[in-house]
Amino acid sequence: MALIILGHPDFDKSIANKTIVEELQHSHLNIEVRHLQKHYPDYKIDAEAEQKTLLRHKTIVFQYPLYWYNMPAILKHWFDIVFEYQFAFGSKGDKLKGKNFIPSFTIGGPESDYKTLGEHHFRVHEFCKNLEQTAYFSQMNYIDPFYFHETSLTAGYTKEEVSQKARNEAKRLITLLDRLK
Repeated sequence: MALIILGHPDFDKSIANKTIVEELQHSHLNIEVRHLQKHYPDYKIDAEAEQKTLLRHKTIVFQYPLYWYNMPAILKHWFDIVFEYQFAFGSKGDKLKGKNFIPSFTIGGPESDYKTLGEHHFRVHEFCKNLEQTAYFSQMNYIDPFYFHETSLTAGYTKEEVSQKARNEAKRLITLLDRLK
């Protein structure tokens, strides 16, 4: 069974992330989704409950939209609270050892903007170093991120285009999760 930590602060308005989560839930896989904004609208995250949930799963997918080159605040806060000393790191902090860590996110703009000479000057993987280090430090198996571009309707992409790309991305993720069972 895989766990999806959903860190989208406005999930009801999402097209890409919502499509991915729905495709995962309707797949043949046994998926548990923890919708952080729904569980913790006040940001008062229950570390013990979240840790117990993590312990039940071999694979954890972190699903979110890329906001200002990072994860949304609620997901960052979740990491700060849940990946605590002697749970995720420290002399007794090996509780996540060997679990799979999969970042899965959506990017509003085109891929061409995420190049050295593009508008954002860096490749997407360069914005993921903190995730890779978090996985490494907590002894998890970091799996290269799943992501796709052109998800913003304000940038002129249509709902149909975004939905189709999201379905394709979900299929790739389902294939990986199937392999990791």
